[in-house]
Amino acid sequence: MKTVTTRATTRTELLAPAGSPEALEAAVAAGADAVYFGASAYNARMGAKNFGDEELADAIRFCQATGVKTNITVNTLAYDRELAGLLKTVERLYILGCDALIVADLGAAALIHKYFPDLTLHASTQVAGHNLDAAEQLYKLGFSRMVAARELSYDNLKLLCERSPIETELFIHGAVCVSQSGQCLLSSMVGGRSGNRGECAQPCRLCYSTPNDKKPKYALSLKDICLAGHIPELLSLGAASFKIEGRMKSPEYVYGVTSIWRRLIDERRSATQDETAALASLFSRSGFTDGYFTKHIDKKMLGVRTESDKALSRDAVRQLQGGHKTDYASLAKKRRRKIQLDAEFRVGEPSRLTLRADGQEVTVYGSVPELAQNRPMSREDIEKNLCRFGATPFEITKADISLGSEPLILRVSELNSLRRDASEQLERLLFCEREAVKLPTPADLRLQKPDTAAQKTVRFASPERMPDAETLSDFDIVYLPLERLFEQDRYYNHPTDREPHDSKLIDTAKAALDSLSDEKRGVILPPVIFDDETPDIARMLSAAKAAGVDHALVSNLGHIRLAADAGMTPHGDFRLNITNAYAAKTLHSLGFADLIASPELSLAQLRDLGLSPILYGRVPIMTLEKCVIRDLYSCEDCRRREFLPIVDRRGVEFPLTRAFCHRNIMYNSVPIYTADRREELAGAKITGGHYIFSTETAAEAAELLAAMKNGRAPSGAFRRIPK
Repeated sequence: MKTVTTRATTRTELLAPAGSPEALEAAVAAGADAVYFGASAYNARMGAKNFGDEELADAIRFCQATGVKTNITVNTLAYDRELAGLLKTVERLYILGCDALIVADLGAAALIHKYFPDLTLHASTQVAGHNLDAAEQLYKLGFSRMVAARELSYDNLKLLCERSPIETELFIHGAVCVSQSGQCLLSSMVGGRSGNRGECAQPCRLCYSTPNDKKPKYALSLKDICLAGHIPELLSLGAASFKIEGRMKSPEYVYGVTSIWRRLIDERRSATQDETAALASLFSRSGFTDGYFTKHIDKKMLGVRTESDKALSRDAVRQLQGGHKTDYASLAKKRRRKIQLDAEFRVGEPSRLTLRADGQEVTVYGSVPELAQNRPMSREDIEKNLCRFGATPFEITKADISLGSEPLILRVSELNSLRRDASEQLERLLFCEREAVKLPTPADLRLQKPDTAAQKTVRFASPERMPDAETLSDFDIVYLPLERLFEQDRYYNHPTDREPHDSKLIDTAKAALDSLSDEKRGVILPPVIFDDETPDIARMLSAAKAAGVDHALVSNLGHIRLAADAGMTPHGDFRLNITNAYAAKTLHSLGFADLIASPELSLAQLRDLGLSPILYGRVPIMTLEKCVIRDLYSCEDCRRREFLPIVDRRGVEFPLTRAFCHRNIMYNSVPIYTADRREELAGAKITGGHYIFSTETAAEAAELLAAMKNGRAPSGAFRRIPK
């Protein structure tokens, strides 16, 4: 356990999931400071019960009455033709008075910020915010908070929380994806159910094997994260919010987990063994992991939901229910908004009552007290009648009542009226519904396609796999992975495992770059770059620039500055998840010269968008922080950095390779192929495009390019861009 010093910060909120109205009541009853839930559309948990229109209104009002903030998830990628409907959903949430929206789509965020400028925006973990530069870019775009990537260690989180211009929200308990958030296309590519659209089928929870070892293994299924053993360290970070995952979970799970975390945070201590066991009994996959937080990233992070786990959860639920279904609504209603009361009563002057809550206050004036002839009213008499807020959503925490020097009398009905007027005004102030906004029509939202020349670009997995320059003469830019240009072992271990090195190109990389004309030389930045990794990336970029590289293919908002500081032109990779014209416009405004569209789009959607699609190649479908190659094969196989297959239950092989800082990249089982669909591409007005060569040798790549140039039909299995 680290020794940490807790900094004086504002209170970190506890944010609980609410996948249904019942789960919301459970979260409130358990002591959550805020809840997050989704409407019936545009949220990344479409499998949850979610909230219809009337349920939304009731839920937001209920949370307002109990002093709980509402963060509503609008965190799926949106297509151009959906943006008008998305804005209508946002308007409904805005009018009802939600506190914040959790958004993943940068185009949707730009429109929301334009039409609802006073609505707070939180960047979803699907944005893949994993470093300080990402937070700074999101600040420019109008976000107030970034949900940090779950893969960040304590040290990287500390830097982020200390220096970020916006708030940081941390996941502290619940399910964790094996792929970096926002960078998983497995469910979409193999089954047509997009995780970026809230429809993930969770194929990572299934068994996988290798060609030489048919024994099925849960190689991609991670245990749930639980950081309950690190409360002092977490509190020392000064994060704005601690987030519990679980919008697909039961009300009992939400109540039990939130209750324990509430107690631990309030008492500023780590969980005991019994409390950790209680959390595990509510839900676990063979226990918990804190591997990312502590940098202990190994096979111990793997876990599945066993029958024993399920039996423990059933027992835990029965224990929580105590033989009957818990009335979480009644428990939650015991929580009321805390207010302060200040009143003044003087003979001959109008009575005054001021109520204060959450930085707001109202003052009302009532009847004029008369001089008492017999029994005057005491301060206790007035307080007893004035502080009766039982039928309201308020609870008095402090009452300051001032009486003049002369004895006075005031009817109880007049005190009740004074209290009622003040309470109603405070309710209107705190729970006010906002006014409707004049929204654009679908026609108003149509943007002109970007006025950029359509380019033909290509990437190769390594310099050794790149054909000769003559074969690549039709391409405008040729990209190679940045880390593959340098001495191989230096940039494949985590920075904590080694000292920084100077960067010197290896011979094959120098030869590959020298064979290309200056304007064609490009590098691919790693899809994930944590803050403690940026110095190495900066050194490599500087060396690449000295070798004549002018272009950088960038996968993340947080990498733009690295490319620009090196004097390279940033180009947007498909991992930026661009599915609408407003997202493209937003990214162009940040400095991207051009962009590759999401591979999840159809030909019709690509035509509307006007960006370059992937025309050939196996799409990288996962960026894995944890080394799967080491688990399935060996450390020596991992160090070779070749492509090794992982096999699903149907016998389909997906290539894996080691990447920067010992991460793994998993590729789709089959390549996209479009060379025999020239008429369809022309009909969709697609003239440029991007080609991905991964497992192909240089000779195979040259042969494929020749075949595609002649428009030949593909051989073997392949994937089509949907119509």
